[in-house]
Amino acid sequence: MIKTTYKSDAERIREMGHRAFVGGDGIHWDEIAKLQFNFLISEGLQINHTLIDVACGSLRAGRLFVNYLNAGNYFGIDKEINLIIHGVAEELGISSFIEKKPNFVVSGDFDFTKFSRRPDFGIAQSLLTHLTAEDIYLCFKSLRKFIAEDGKFYATFFEVQAPINNYATSDAIDCFFYSRDQLNSLADVAGWRMQYIGDWGHPRDQKMIKLEPK
Repeated sequence: MIKTTYKSDAERIREMGHRAFVGGDGIHWDEIAKLQFNFLISEGLQINHTLIDVACGSLRAGRLFVNYLNAGNYFGIDKEINLIIHGVAEELGISSFIEKKPNFVVSGDFDFTKFSRRPDFGIAQSLLTHLTAEDIYLCFKSLRKFIAEDGKFYATFFEVQAPINNYATSDAIDCFFYSRDQLNSLADVAGWRMQYIGDWGHPRDQKMIKLEPK
């Protein structure tokens, strides 16, 4: 596939707004936030756990996790600093930022080592939907080295039954589609056991997988 846009992400954030840029403007903003929050609670996330929100964006769900977890236990990583700034200022609020002390890292290559502690849980909602297979592997491999040995990582993706030709480079707007077998292979070589969860109520039909260290 060939890209049709050449604007930088910073330009697109300014033009679209921080909510629309991450695909959550309108009714889906709160819906998808609550969906992520309730899902991880059902999977065992407790206030004393440490959570890494991969591609945290402008804290759509992050604001809920920050206020739920003990102070200092939320880790958010994103390649766009402008999204994090909007998220803290306009979604989380400065008072919660001061009280809950969330940790943020700006990185485009999944440099999780900049965080001070290993997370117990991780989530990447609508990240794999914008990455090439090479970048998915980089994410998987980097997080496998960093997450707690009994950690759990959840990620959503757009599922197809057979591999298709995706875009040549990752992009925050363009959508990428993968088969279950493709993701299982990437997870396996990166050191994870993958469990296909599938439907979890996402309004855009993104499917869920669960990864645990091998």
